[in-house]
Amino acid sequence: MPLTRFATDALGVVTICLVALLVLLGLLCIVYSFYFRSRIRNQGLIQLSYFSGPWIIRITFILFVIWWGFGEIIRLSLLRRDGRVLNALDLKWQETVCKGYIVSNMGFAEPCLFLTLVFLLRAPLQNMETGILSRKWNRRTAGYVLLYCLPIFALQLFIILIGPQLRKNKGSLQKLPHYFTSTVMIENAADVIALCTYPLLNTILLGLFATILTVYLFWLGRRILKLVINKGLQKRVYTLIFSVSSFLPLRVLLLGLSVLSKPEHILFEALAFSAFLALVCCSGVCICILVYCPIADSLALGNLQDVEARRRIIDEHNDTMSLIANQSHLEESSRLSPGRNSDASTKRGSISFRTYERDGASTGPFVELSLFSPSQDATPPGSPPLGWPMRPPRQAQGY
Repeated sequence: MPLTRFATDALGVVTICLVALLVLLGLLCIVYSFYFRSRIRNQGLIQLSYFSGPWIIRITFILFVIWWGFGEIIRLSLLRRDGRVLNALDLKWQETVCKGYIVSNMGFAEPCLFLTLVFLLRAPLQNMETGILSRKWNRRTAGYVLLYCLPIFALQLFIILIGPQLRKNKGSLQKLPHYFTSTVMIENAADVIALCTYPLLNTILLGLFATILTVYLFWLGRRILKLVINKGLQKRVYTLIFSVSSFLPLRVLLLGLSVLSKPEHILFEALAFSAFLALVCCSGVCICILVYCPIADSLALGNLQDVEARRRIIDEHNDTMSLIANQSHLEESSRLSPGRNSDASTKRGSISFRTYERDGASTGPFVELSLFSPSQDATPPGSPPLGWPMRPPRQAQGY
């Protein structure tokens, strides 16, 4: 038993570390989402607002993952042993903690995770005006997630509260083994503690819910793949569908097999930890693909636009410098031979036009609009003076 308990405590420590890493990844993605929103508002990147549309649902997905992770920590017997955090709780309260864990994680957090994932995948298939570009989309989607989660939450709560009573009072569940409804197992050791288990009925209910959503995700994935033409995005969609369709059924299967052993036995702890690891991997992949990657791609696109704008500015600056150099060369030539290059300087070094009457006769002096503002000393002898047109622009008929 000491060796088994040591392995159980070691797996508990690894569980806490993995939850901490998952929470850290989620918090960083939340900060990244707010940074992306601020970039769009401050720099006016209206074109990228489509990619920031579901930002509230993305953050909600991360919050559900964090909720689920803390529930997995509360389940650990490591915290209720040897004077640790929950050692002060009496046995009745420890049983309540285990029941609350089942209802919270298997009845609320995990179903909400699955539903939020479905709505995030379904968002690109909706109409842009009524979909994620609509201000009401995030609020409406959050309401749908809670509404669709309510039936499974009520059923899980019913099994936890009423199931054991039906078995004890010779009800319809009397013939079922205890592990169908049992949420705790009491360990009679030096410190009497309640060890959390996974009731098989609750696991079957979660498995049915996950199976329905997995089939629906397959159908959504096929529709999305028909619209995606980028190979990189296709790989992401394949990775996401493969992760969800493999890790979620694997978790339910492992939780169902955990009834073959008792808590703090090697088999039970290995199955429970493997089921936990499956959902950790699935959640991490979903956060990276559905939250981090779209934001990173959008910011890269915004930076590309900035680079393109800077490139145009540099090109215009280079053209300007070449014109200045050309004008300086013509001015130097006009000093050496004024008669020969005065006409060329007025034609090449400036933008000029004449104002004409309708009969074509010239009525005004020659007016030169220089591209730049050279000094009067740099103006070639005999060339017209610099300045704005002497007549309003509406009278000018040619350039």
